[in-house]
Amino acid sequence: MGMISTFRAAILLSVAATLPAAAQTTITFASYGGAYQAAQRKALLDPIEKMLNITIKEDTLGGVADVRAQVKANAVKWDIADLGGASCARGSAEGLFEPLDYSVIKTDGIDKAMATKDWIGVIYYSTVIAWNTQKYGQNGPQTWADFWDTKKFPGTRSLSRGASETFEIALMADGVPMDKLYPLDADRALKSLARIKNNVVSWWASGAQSAQLLKDGEADIVAIWNGRAGAVIKDGAKAAITYNQGIFNIDCLVIPKGSKNAALAQKAIALMVSPDLQANIPALIDYGPINAKAFDTGKITPEAATKINSAPVNAAKQTNMNFDFWRDNLTKLTERMDAFLQQ
Repeated sequence: MGMISTFRAAILLSVAATLPAAAQTTITFASYGGAYQAAQRKALLDPIEKMLNITIKEDTLGGVADVRAQVKANAVKWDIADLGGASCARGSAEGLFEPLDYSVIKTDGIDKAMATKDWIGVIYYSTVIAWNTQKYGQNGPQTWADFWDTKKFPGTRSLSRGASETFEIALMADGVPMDKLYPLDADRALKSLARIKNNVVSWWASGAQSAQLLKDGEADIVAIWNGRAGAVIKDGAKAAITYNQGIFNIDCLVIPKGSKNAALAQKAIALMVSPDLQANIPALIDYGPINAKAFDTGKITPEAATKINSAPVNAAKQTNMNFDFWRDNLTKLTERMDAFLQQ
């Protein structure tokens, strides 16, 4: 009896040892809600639930401050969070994220700058030039210098009131090559902005506002996120865009430090950035796959690829936002931008 009891106890201990892993069948994913998160559900979360035989719960967030609050309080409820590129750089510097396991997550097809020790890109979006085709036809401004050229392209303009992206735009308009933008020359950017200021009818504060300006024709030329422009064009707006001198920005994925399901989160992230699931994204929302191999899966037709910002033909025309620069300089340059707008 003693031997049998010992044997049974050993079996129970063995089974118990496997229970924590077996219990990891649910993770929580937090993103920005709206059409973007709805697209993520269909493109990524639904397939991953079936592939890993798990449940993925969802929540919404407002940015890195929400992740910071959970980590600092030792009350982490999210296993994967979707953040903006600059937020990922900031959170990484603060030690808010678990390291990513690149023996699990494969980065073939992903720009090395978009896969760091503790965050990895998930989608690209671009800040681009959009114009009113009723005013300019299909031959609207093709460069930021054109955007600034009020003689060649008379009409009203709109730019973001945010320093990031707008400073890069102002420098390109002033002749700075895309690969020479950083570190940004803030004095030169502000002087450039001063030349166009009187033609700017609105300094937009949200993606929705920029889209409305383009849709209503209140601004003839708009610096806008490609997804917002694409949505209003599909909705019937008389507008067009160019990817020339576009500025690549990203959303990225992180595992908040203290996640109770980090191992399973690593597997889910690996699938989220895989070519097959990345190729699902453009059909659902106007954002580009972070993984260039998505264009080799056969899911994206050559015709569809011509309209996707991260397709090779369009990516070659654009530059990457430098997230580390904005991590270190956002507060200071935002203050300078605000002062400029109040002048």
